[in-house]
Amino acid sequence: MSEPNYHIDENCIDCDLCHETSPEMFARDEELGRSFVVRPPADEEELALYREAAEACPVEAIREEED
Repeated sequence: MSEPNYHIDENCIDCDLCHETSPEMFARDEELGRSFVVRPPADEEELALYREAAEACPVEAIREEED
């Protein structure tokens, strides 16, 4: 089984929700005007925060997909 691909797609509206949920994993790209995943979750607690941000994302831009 392959590792999941954690990313934020082009639908991001940079609402800041993911940064508030987990500033260690998400950052803002000022040029593109959207957020991106800095690094994948390191443990189960971070995975839960990542999924919480994904669930709350108003445009469902935070993705967790199998490669």
